Amino acid sequence: MAYKIVASQCTACAACESDCPNDAIYEKGGVFAIHADKCTECIGHHDDAQCVLNCPADCIVIDKNVPRYQAV
Repeated sequence: MAYKIVASQCTACAACESDCPNDAIYEKGGVFAIHADKCTECIGHHDDAQCVLNCPADCIVIDKNVPRYQAV
């Protein structure tokens, strides 16, 4: 599953954007969002999702509507 940012809780601090090794995080309407098709949950880069670890608002959650990332 990819992660998603709960827009209503995002403080637009941008802490997550620079942590993403896949450039999946982008600014949208004054808050941040995640391109689900680019999100690899940091598999192959880090042991834990960096955006989740570094989000001070704790607004990044698993998007259960997106299939889990499969490394090729």
